[in-house]
Amino acid sequence: MRIGVVIPAYNAAAWISDAIASVLSQTHRDWVLVVVDDGSTDATAEVAANFADPRLRLVRQSNAGVSAARNRGIAELRGEVLPLPSREGGGGRGHAILFLDADDWLAPDALSRLAAALDASPTAVAASGAYTFVGTSTLHTPPSGDILQRLLVRNLFANGGHLLIRSNAIRAAGGFLPALAYGEDWEFWVRIALQGRFAVTPDSAPVVFIRQHPGSAYHRLATDPAAFAPCMDAIFTNPALLARFGTRRLAALRRRTDAENHWVIGRELVRHGHKLGGLVRLHQSVRAHPSVKRACLLAIAHMLPLVPPAWRGPFCPYQFTSQAARTRTNFACSVPTRPCGRKMMNTTSRLP
Repeated sequence: MRIGVVIPAYNAAAWISDAIASVLSQTHRDWVLVVVDDGSTDATAEVAANFADPRLRLVRQSNAGVSAARNRGIAELRGEVLPLPSREGGGGRGHAILFLDADDWLAPDALSRLAAALDASPTAVAASGAYTFVGTSTLHTPPSGDILQRLLVRNLFANGGHLLIRSNAIRAAGGFLPALAYGEDWEFWVRIALQGRFAVTPDSAPVVFIRQHPGSAYHRLATDPAAFAPCMDAIFTNPALLARFGTRRLAALRRRTDAENHWVIGRELVRHGHKLGGLVRLHQSVRAHPSVKRACLLAIAHMLPLVPPAWRGPFCPYQFTSQAARTRTNFACSVPTRPCGRKMMNTTSRLP
């Protein structure tokens, strides 16, 4: 299986060498890497150009956003990893694409394990693996099978770094929507999930390590209800979803998703220090879709800051590492060997 890896990069000079080096270190050797410098004003392109490997391709464009950068990377893979329009089954048969963020890195055997999972499930349109956030020991494993309904309620993936998608499915989906500034990956995963089931790697080891740091779309926009609207409209006005679920069922799923988004907004407001506004959203979520777990968490949110830090769970304030600790260079194993920075997960739904 030939795998295309697309890294969209904007002002990522501090991180991108780790991302590229992790691809060069893959045990699966049949890959092509496209780094798309999306109008960076720092040394991102220069850092990427320092890597000498014929499988690595650096393209530069004016700043157009992460979706446009990913789409440019997809276009660069046409005829090599992605099938040409005139060759429905050719060019991309058996091939796949992974979208790696410029500030994350892959485990050395990530592509091998994801490719094996995809090969073992011929009817699957994509395969995913576990992921972890740098500086934590918690593993997150996405579900497998027909995940469409669950994916409509919440984004099940941290980002594209732990998701290997068949090239034919990407071609059929039609690319990312540049008009979406937030949740653009979520909307794209839905269009992939409409085409079939997802496989998952059988082991629990992470395939990608995700940094968290301030300045990401999630950190900036997850507290803003208006940021969710364009993504929600793009997802729930898809005619294919209406045909799949019908008007009444799709409307019920939209209400469930809105309740989940209220929870995310409330949780992030609390984490950013806006407790009162956050509690309003949390209450809206619990009223719309009550659960014992969420009710208990809501009680904890009310008692902050009296609750000990160990009990605060999803409401713990963000803590970011210093710039001096944001480097990693050892890709000989699948676990971090030095303290690294953290990147906000680009998803509208995480842990409770």
